[in-house]
Formats: sequence, C-alpha cells, structure tokens
Amino acid sequence: MKWDPNKYVEFGNHRDRPFHDLLGRVQSSGPRKVVDLGCGPGNLTATLTERWPDARVMGIDSSEEMLLQAESLVKATTSGEQSGRLEFAQGDIATWAPDADTDVVVTNAALQWVPGHQEMLGGWLRSLKPGAWFALQVPGNFTSPSHTLMRQLAESPQWASRLNGVLRHDDAVGSPADYLGIMLDAGCSADAWETTYQQVLPGEDPVLQWVRGTGLRPVLAALSREESADFEQEYSAMLREAYPATAHGTVFSFRRIFAVARKNA
Repeated sequence: MKWDPNKYVEFGNHRDRPFHDLLGRVQSSGPRKVVDLGCGPGNLTATLTERWPDARVMGIDSSEEMLLQAESLVKATTSGEQSGRLEFAQGDIATWAPDADTDVVVTNAALQWVPGHQEMLGGWLRSLKPGAWFALQVPGNFTSPSHTLMRQLAESPQWASRLNGVLRHDDAVGSPADYLGIMLDAGCSADAWETTYQQVLPGEDPVLQWVRGTGLRPVLAALSREESADFEQEYSAMLREAYPATAHGTVFSFRRIFAVARKNA
C-alpha cells in the first residue's frame, strides 16, 4: 500500500494536535535518544529536536514515499553543531525493538496498522531501561460512520469479492484500559485516556478527503483506478448524508486513544 505524503498532511492542524497532546504527558527532561515509530512524512518528528535539543531523534517508517519527504526535512532542520541529530530510516514496526540506550519512544497514529501490536507493546516496554518513556496514540473511530459506512459498502454484493478481508476493525486497536493494563504489567507507571475532537472541516466532501489520506488507503490499493472512482462515488454520497455540511463547515467527530508509560526502576 503506497502512501501520499501530501494527502496525509492535509488538515494539518487537526492531524497534528493529538501528537502534541500526547507529548504533553511525556516528562522526560534530558533524553539522549528519541525514536518516532511510524514517523510518516517526518514533519512532527522534526519538532522533537526542538522539544529535546540535546537528543538524537530517529524516525522510522516502512513507506519509501513518506521517508523521501522526511529526508527533505533533515537538511532544513539540522545544521552546524546540530548536524546528525535528526535521522530517518526505513523499517517495519513489527520487527523493531528498542536499543539499550533508547530514552523515549513515540508512536503517533501508526500502531493501528500493525496486527498484534498490543502483544508487541509488552515486549517493547520490558526491553526499555528504567526511566525510559513510551507514548502512543491511535485512532479510536472504527465504529464511527466514516468507517462503518466504508465497511458496509466494501461488504456489499458489488464489492465483497474485491475487498474481502481488506479492512480491519475489530482488532485494530485496544481500549485505553487495555493499553493501561499492558503498561502496568510491564513494570511501568502509566496514564491512559481518550479524547473526542469535534473537528470542523472546510471544503467539498471533506470527510472523504480526510479518509483518502489514511483509512481509505487499503481500499484504493486493492482496486483499479476505475473501480476506485466508482467506490468513492458511492461512498461519498453516504458520507454526505452522515456528515451534512453546515454554514460553518462539516463537523467530523474523531475519537483518539492515548497512553503514556514510564519504566520503573
């Protein structure tokens, strides 16, 4: 599944806010190594060099398209004495493990793409050194109309043969309580919560434009260009009914799940 970095960063203020809300609960004062798992186009990863000026920041992502965009930030972000503080590397989250010197791990809107990540999380936490931090954010909107209508259409007689098994939902993410329990069991002090953002999106068919950058990607990857256009035409009509436009724009409720852990001594 290929990603479009430019499409992904649309609605930047809305997409960026959960990242900053998550980082607000990470109280690491002087980390030396910070890892961003599933860094995407790297724009948010680059802000970690400002948050922790003495840290080496490594962004990891599996998408070549995303990393190509991220690499363009390196030269613009680091120079002189700061050279080498921001790095990006291609890698699979499912096979990643923290190094012994890792102080902070951040993963923002990425783990929902990794089957079995809850089991992996326990192993990552147990591998962290005492005092290290792990912060995650995942979308919790798999029961919202944007996703239920997508699945409903994908499972319809017209599309079922082409899209069977493409969309995950039941096991994509855990609840705040699930992540809290994993973190506590791994010997961490932990905090977990959820927030539903009421986002006012401008423009024509803005919810369709939103999911094109993320949740709709597996569908588009499985269909031809002509089939994708037909699917989107049906899906957009369903979205307009579920999310009617107002004089102020289209209100899009988006639930996010957060969890932050600090490894105990």
